[in-house]
Amino acid sequence: MANKGSRVERELVKMLWNADCAAMRAPASGGATKKPLPDIIAGNGKVYLAIEVKSTSADHIYINSEKITGLKEFSEIFGAEPYLGAKFKNKKWRFVHIHDLAKTRGDNYKVTVDLAFSKGLEFDELIRKDKQLKLS
Repeated sequence: MANKGSRVERELVKMLWNADCAAMRAPASGGATKKPLPDIIAGNGKVYLAIEVKSTSADHIYINSEKITGLKEFSEIFGAEPYLGAKFKNKKWRFVHIHDLAKTRGDNYKVTVDLAFSKGLEFDELIRKDKQLKLS
């Protein structure tokens, strides 16, 4: 599982660099430190992002409340926007702001494919990339 997580994190970092965003994986995420660190930190001068990355072949993702609390804390200190980067198998990336995550009965968080695609941002929206309009 750790290899799968690292792979999708590297994929996202590459996408961010290819879109002219500086990005890095936080090497101490996942418990190497007591400090709250997101999986990825990125910015392009217009937007600064702190992203917790999750991938799955299921139709939902559960996230521990401590991860989201840490992401919020880091983002407030750093001045970044906190997002969950969700990669569902055979689907495009979606980025869900932490305020849009659904709470579970156990006070953790859940993101379904439906929630990710209804409230989540596409990659270009996340990085505030201007879309070209075609004129007829």
